Amino acid sequence: MDFVDKLGHFIRLLTIPDLADMLIVAVVIYKLLKVIRHTNAERLAKGIILLLLAVQAASWMKLQTIWFLLDQVMRVGPIAFVIIFQPELRKMLEQFGRSKLPFLRRGALGDAQTLQMSIVRTVEAVGSMAWSKTGALIVFERGENLDHIVKTGSTIDAEVNPELLKNIFFNKAPLHDGAVVISQGRVKAAGCLLPLSANLNISKELGTRHRAAVGMSENSDALCVVVSEETGSISMAEGGMLKRHLATETLERLLVNGLMPAEEKEPSGGLFAKLRGKKK
Repeated sequence: MDFVDKLGHFIRLLTIPDLADMLIVAVVIYKLLKVIRHTNAERLAKGIILLLLAVQAASWMKLQTIWFLLDQVMRVGPIAFVIIFQPELRKMLEQFGRSKLPFLRRGALGDAQTLQMSIVRTVEAVGSMAWSKTGALIVFERGENLDHIVKTGSTIDAEVNPELLKNIFFNKAPLHDGAVVISQGRVKAAGCLLPLSANLNISKELGTRHRAAVGMSENSDALCVVVSEETGSISMAEGGMLKRHLATETLERLLVNGLMPAEEKEPSGGLFAKLRGKKK
């Protein structure tokens, strides 16, 4: 009852700034845990928690020497925390800084008709490469600028064309090992280098292309399409999640949903159907 009384008194004293303060702290902690989950930093975080528990245990058990040593270690804890978790903290701040505003995203994606054509042509190329088991990695830029990725490859700046994509990823072509970046419905660059994911839960059977696709989707809001060189399986990475074994129709739907604002999507019988009709 004493606990309930204290809890009720605490709740009565809460103000809107107090609630906002707790909510912000909770969001920051949640974001940090989400960033370090399934990475090497997760084990470091567990080690820090065990160290804190050891300090408390030494204090309760009156182990003065151990408590003194652990207390000295904890005094430099904030500095050590920043050094150890520097990549994760940077990643979390980048995620906070990403803009999700619709009007910004619409401008970055480009013209609706150009986007529709680029999606249809990309899906056509991906389907062909899946059939021939030609490895491919295609990145669609969305709201976040990918110029730093484009600079690692060779600038192309051409319309999306199935034959162009298939030529780029032909296994004897000089740029086939890198990624193609598509921005505003155009092939911006090829042979680009992507960051690899540190996620320990990614299946061991997946190669560098898949790990690069997941890593790119973890570090940006881009959509990454992968064709496996071993199996011809089609996958797509978004937000650090990899969707595997996709049919071309499913891939097309995911790209449309991810790249085009709802009010600009073509109804059935629109441009997509016309383009397919021309191909037939």
